[in-house]
Amino acid sequence: MNEFDRITVSPKYCSGQPSIRETRITLSVILRMLANGSSENEVLASYPELQPEDIHQVKRIKEL
Repeated sequence: MNEFDRITVSPKYCSGQPSIRETRITLSVILRMLANGSSENEVLASYPELQPEDIHQVKRIKEL
């Protein structure tokens, strides 16, 4: 399994910005929420189509 298999980049979605599983939810939106103090549960409540592993992969990218 690819370490970042839930993160996709495609010109079909969000003008090619990295997004979560080909949705219109970009990494920048999630990173901004986390940086502003939102918890994982708050992010998941705001975007119910996300799964906890989506947030975990975004957090791993943030650590790079």
